[in-house]
Order: sequence, then C-alpha cells, then structure tokens
Amino acid sequence: MFDLMRAKLFSTFMPLFLAAPVFLGAQDYFPPPDSKGGWRTLNDPTEIRKKAGLDIKRIETAYKVCERGTPNGGLLVVRHGYLVFEKYFGRASRNANPDMASTGKTYTSIACGVMLEEFKDKIPQGLDTKVFTEKFLPQTFPLDDPRKADISLGQLLCMTAGYWGEGQTPSGFVLGRPQPLKPVPGQNIRDLDNSSLRVPLWTDPGAGYSYSSPSPHIASLVLRNITGMELQDYIRTRLADPMGWESWGYCLQRGDFLMPHANGAGSIAVHATDALRFGYCLAKAGRWEGKQLIPQSYIKLCQQSSPYNPHSPFVLQFENNADGHVLAAPTDAFFKSGAGGFGLFVVPSLDLVIYKLGGKDGQYDPAMTGLPQPAFNDHSRADWQPIPRTAFNEGSASGDDGLRRVLELISCAVID
Repeated sequence: MFDLMRAKLFSTFMPLFLAAPVFLGAQDYFPPPDSKGGWRTLNDPTEIRKKAGLDIKRIETAYKVCERGTPNGGLLVVRHGYLVFEKYFGRASRNANPDMASTGKTYTSIACGVMLEEFKDKIPQGLDTKVFTEKFLPQTFPLDDPRKADISLGQLLCMTAGYWGEGQTPSGFVLGRPQPLKPVPGQNIRDLDNSSLRVPLWTDPGAGYSYSSPSPHIASLVLRNITGMELQDYIRTRLADPMGWESWGYCLQRGDFLMPHANGAGSIAVHATDALRFGYCLAKAGRWEGKQLIPQSYIKLCQQSSPYNPHSPFVLQFENNADGHVLAAPTDAFFKSGAGGFGLFVVPSLDLVIYKLGGKDGQYDPAMTGLPQPAFNDHSRADWQPIPRTAFNEGSASGDDGLRRVLELISCAVID
C-alpha cells in the first residue's frame, strides 16, 4: 500500500522538479577507465543517503526483482556520479561481455545521432531524409516495394517504416491500438544486409508501429554508407575511446560463420561499468570531460513523443516515459530493454543511471565475441526457473514488465 501511495505522489509531483534538477557537484565528474581507477563508489548506507540521496534498502528490493527474473544478471546504479550499487549473480560480472541483445539498438541510434551532426553536409535533412535512394542505400536497388521510397531515417529509428514485426506473434500498433500480424521471415545473419532490406512492409511508412529489428540495422547501413566506416569502428572512435570503454565488441561469430558487419539491431557486448558510462554521457546531455560527444538535441528527441511515431512511446530506439505510463518514474526517463532481461535506464532529472544485466547462459559464450569471459563461481542458478505468471503477481519479473518495475523501485529510492 505504501509503495502504491508513494508511486502516485511521485507521478504527481515529480514534473514540478524536472525544470531544475540538482546534481550536487556531479556536473564536472567523469569516471576514468576501470584500469585507471574507475567509478568513485559509496558503500556505507549513511554515506549513500548523504552524498547520493538514495535509500539503499529500496535498491536491494529492486535487485531481488532482478534475481527473480533471469538465470544470470546483475544491477548497477549510479547517482550524482557515485556508483552506489553493483551486484551480480550467475555468469554475470563486471568484466563479462554478454550479448546485450536489443539493448544494442540504442548504441546504433546514438551513433546515428552523432553522424547526423558530423556529416550534416551529406545528409542536411537529418531524420526527415528519405533514405531509400542510390545515394544512401544503393544496396536496396531495385526496390522490391515502391512504398519504401517514402521511408525516412526517423521512421527507421522509430520502427514506423512499415516493416513487419518479428517473432511468432508480431503486433502492429496504429495510434496505440494493437493490430495482430502473422509471422514472416525476418533477418538472416548469413545475409544480414539483404535480408533486412527485403523484409516486407505490413503498412505504409509512418502509418503504424511494429517492433522490427531490420529497421535499426538498415539505419546502420545508412551510417556505413555516409561515414565510410563500420558501425563498431564509428562507435569506437566517437564514443567508446573518448569515454574509456575497455574490452568490448559485437557478437559477430555465430557457429562457423563470421558476420562481416555488426548487427545494428543489437548484440553489442560491453562491460557493465562501461554501459554505465554510455548512460551517464546521455544523462549529462551528451557531454564527456568538456567535449560534446553526442548532440544534446538528439538526446532530447529520445525523451519525448515524436512525429515519427505517434503510435507508441518508442522513439529513436528508446522507450520514453513522456506520457507517464511508468507511473513511479519521472517523465524524462528513457530506457531500452534487450532479450534475456537486459536494460539500460537514464533519468536526467534525477541524475540517475541504471544498468540491469540478464541473459541466458548462451549470451555469455565468449566464442560469439572473441573476447575473454571471466570464470564464474556462482553455480546456484543451474536449476533456476522463472516464477510462473499468474493473475496475482508480476510473473517472472523478466521481460519489459520486470524492467519497468526496477525503474520504478529505484526512482522511488531517491530521497532528495
């Protein structure tokens, strides 16, 4: 009952504070790479309350939600530049490089935002650009559907290009109303570019939203063609190296096949503390140690409703809370989930960044990235099973419901 009352109060009064967030001296702090000391940390509950303004007991409750939801995982929380919580279970650890699945879509989107600023002379119309042309996507000709000529970059990044949704039970949404779809063939990792481009349209560009991974991968093709660089190389030079990420990559090895290009739809593999660095840069309006790495204007677009997607709160590969549908979180929160229970959350008004790890055992296979995975000693999860969903609980706490619950619990842990 107390949680529900607090959630309602939080939803009612938090908008009053969004215009003037207080960062308690964290504006100029940026963590060095882990090999040079890493994040500043707080461990004592009293110090955490005083310097980070957080109730650690509520964060512990959020961690229990994480443990319920996935066989492997963890939770990290940064506020005011202090790493106040870092705990793992199963195969997860600070130096693991798991396949973060669709959480990687956000990295593609932010890379596109950087590209639009750096190469605006090549793409002056920005997100409005209709990209199915010989200039931006020569790989797609001849077009298999004339409607694709009307697809803009903004629609690709908001998944409103009309591409068919994925999975065995795909859905489309038109102004919030679900439209059941039948499954169709999607991406094929052995021919990722062509298979993404040839996925059929279920509706006209802009006429509906459907979660479709080909869309962000096609956006990464546009980036590749404009910059002349592979997605992972562009991310490395514009984001990873300036922020001090260490030992990261993409899951390119799939069995006996090495993917020639990174999948813009996901499968990046980043250390947990470096995922926090990425989120922290977003929370700091794209700044890092005096440099504007990411356009502030692009980050703002990720946090609000968009003309590119009037059908759902999914904008530029982030779900945002501008409509307040996550009741106990501020309306400027934006976040992205990934298969297996991964999630990255950014709440600028609270100066708060959260990274939730998840994943099945296979997502921790070092063969996919070619990067080393640390040994793990927690074998207690070997027989783990999710709590079945019933009408009286939140189910396994996996999936997006569990991720939103983590966001709510930690938002409500803020005490200043």
